[in-house]
This record gives sequence, C-alpha cells and structure tokens, in this order.
Amino acid sequence: IMETTIAAISTAMSESGIGIIRVSGPEALDIVSRIYRSKGGKKDINKVPTHTIHYGYVYDGEELIDEVLVMVMRAPRTFTGEDTVEIDCHGGVYAMRRVLETVLKNGAKTASPGEFTKRAFLNGKMDLSQAEAVMDVIQAKNEYALKSSMEQLRGSVQKAIRDIRKDLIYHIAYIESALDDPEHISLDGYSQELLEIVEKAQEEIAHLLKTASDGKMIKEGIRTVILGKPNAGKSSLLNVLVGENRAIVTDIEGTTRDILEEYINLHGISLRMIDTAGIRETEDVVEKIGVNRARDMAKEADLILYVVDSSRPLDENDEEIISMLDSRKAIVLYNKTDLEPKVDMKALKERVNRPVISVSAKEETGIRELEKEIKNMFFSGEISFNDEVYITNARHKEALMEAAESLRLVKNSIEMDMPEDFFSIDLMNAYESLGRIIGESVGEDLVNEIFSKFCMGK
Repeated sequence: IMETTIAAISTAMSESGIGIIRVSGPEALDIVSRIYRSKGGKKDINKVPTHTIHYGYVYDGEELIDEVLVMVMRAPRTFTGEDTVEIDCHGGVYAMRRVLETVLKNGAKTASPGEFTKRAFLNGKMDLSQAEAVMDVIQAKNEYALKSSMEQLRGSVQKAIRDIRKDLIYHIAYIESALDDPEHISLDGYSQELLEIVEKAQEEIAHLLKTASDGKMIKEGIRTVILGKPNAGKSSLLNVLVGENRAIVTDIEGTTRDILEEYINLHGISLRMIDTAGIRETEDVVEKIGVNRARDMAKEADLILYVVDSSRPLDENDEEIISMLDSRKAIVLYNKTDLEPKVDMKALKERVNRPVISVSAKEETGIRELEKEIKNMFFSGEISFNDEVYITNARHKEALMEAAESLRLVKNSIEMDMPEDFFSIDLMNAYESLGRIIGESVGEDLVNEIFSKFCMGK
C-alpha cells in the first residue's frame, strides 16, 4: 500500500474560496510536475526546495483547468511521512473535481477515508491514540472537546500509557531473566518490590478510568432529559435553550408525543437535550408510547431537568417524576415564575433534595444559573487540561479495564505466594492491553476498522 501514491479532496465539497487536493506517496512530485505549469512555464516542481509554495496553473494535456497554488513538502517532514503535494485551487465543486480527476489520470489512486492519517500512523509519525484524536478534533462539538482532542493529539494519552508500560516491561524482563539465570539474578524478596510497582500502575490506571465518564460527556455531550407533567413548560424551555422554536408549544396537554433531540452549547459544554412527552396516565395510544419512551430515556440520562409548573399544585404525576430522580443527577426548574405561585419553593427543595432553580421560559430568566449549576455538578465548576488526561475513547477505556484486571491477577498471585512465572504472564497481558491504545499491539483488521470511520481526504 505504501508504494502507491494517493490523492483526495481534503476540503468540504461545497462552494468556497479555496479547495485543497492532497497528493501523497513516492510519485507525488512526478505526478504534479506533469500537470503543473508555472506562470513563466519554466519551473519544475521536482526541483523546487521543500516546504515552498508556487503559483501557476493545472493543465489536463493542453486544457487549462484552474489557477492554483502548489505546496511542496518532501519526506520525511510531512504529515504522512511521505512526499506530499497540496494543490490549492478555487473552491467550486466542479473545479475541485476536475483538478482531482487530472491528478488521478496522471497516476495517483483515490485515497480511502482516513488513508492519509493511516499512513502517518504506519510511518511512525503518530501513535494510534493520536491518530484517533485527529478525527475527534474534526468532530469536536464544543470548546472542551476540542481542547481534550488537541491534548491527545499532542500525545497526552500516549505519554500516560508509555509511562505505565515502561515500568511493566522492565519487571517482565527482570522476571524472565531471573528465571533463565537464577544463579546470577535472585528473586528473593522481589515479590514485595513488584507489589509496589503493580499498585502504582493500578492507581494510575484507576485515575485514567475515573476520567472516562467526564471524557465521554466532554466528547459526546451530557445526555440531558427534560421531564415534567403536561404543560409544565418543557418544550418552551428547550426552545429557549436552543435559541429557536424547535418544539411545538400549545396550551393543549399532550402536545409533545415523541422524543425531540437537540444539541446545545452552554459556555463550552455540550448538552444533548431530549424533550419528552409529559408524564401522566393516558388512554391515548400514541401519547402512551411517548410517555413510556420518556420513562425509558430518564433511566439512561446523565442529567434530568425536572420542570415544575409553579402555578399548579404538585399532583400524582409530579410524585412519579420525583420518584424517578432517585440516585440520578437532577436539577429542578421552578418554572412559570411570572405567574402566581401554587408550589412552595422551599418545601419543594426539601422534598426533592436537589438543586432548585427559579426560571421562566416565557421571560427567559434563570438560564445563566442553570448553566452554572450544570458546570458545578459535572465538572466541579471547571475543566482543566493543564495536567489532566481525559479518556474520551471507548476503545481506550476497554483496554484500560482489561489491563486493570490483569494487574489485579498479578496482585492476587503475589499475595498467594505463587511462582514468579505466574506474575510474568499477567504482567504481559496488562502490557499488551495498554499497547492496544497506542497501536503497538493491534492487528491489521482493527487498524482498518479505526481508519474506515475517518472522513474522506483525511
């Protein structure tokens, strides 16, 4: 695969000022030199210095295709580690396609999704955790997701994993050497020394796993379900938070019958907002399905926003919702504060034992307090990337859990005074599980699976 030269459009296929066609591989310079002509017609791309930009035209035979800038980057100082040329043409969809067709006609192959980044990984320009972070940067939905992905791209996960693996491989090698040469390398008293190393690795892995729930919410958004009885103001609240009329609002109870989902951004934190049907007993078949879906969504929520209609007394529907809050993170929104209250706010706070915020979806008040409470509830008021590594990838979490289990077995073997070769087997399993995160012990199928999820041109 590394002997072929690949090309693809690396910018969005839409009308824009500039479009970029990327060419990478051993024949990149030769291919572009056949289609590029400088303004004076004398410049040979094959002979220009690396990391320089040149103005000219792309020709298909004698047909002028577009006016371009050509950026030449020679291996190994490139993203892929190969000779790479980027052609900056006009951003029209047809113009980009014609330039790409000309490149392909002269010897390049169409790049698969993620193939440029895959080559960067195979050429040792980045590890697998950094390669996955490339796609996370592209898909980042908020400030914190972008910061987390950029830290991983800079190697934060790689460094944490390599530090743990370095200690493990040293002790694996020590045990193997001692077993092969017991006359010169003694294992007397070694179990206690190894126990300290294992416990240290367990602590470090446990810390990384502890960040996984926050990492998932940073990356995917906090799964937030809005609950309340009919006409409590749930859909009005969603519209205020989204900033447009996405949900239908009427005075008729049971207007919302299905799940409505929207992403919103609150000062860098993404909320995956889910508006639900009002909780109540109903004979309407369609509405009943919506109510049951609301109950199911509440069980899977990271956060429940319980909207209370302060202008109506609490009833059996409110009591059911309060029971659904048990053991879940929830914020109670004391809504319709522009009307005469029929629910005592202090008594409500004692009843639900949750933060209660006074809001008015109609007058759009209390939203800032809600944002602050969510941030405090999930991230202790702030998210810092100075020293913290956040695990945002499910594959990484799974590998860490496997490594933790292997280290638990090592610790058990030490405590049971088992032979040293038992230590070595489980230590190696932990070492290889961690290696899967950075790509040092993964098969070709997994590599292909990971990069197949990338966008075209990256």
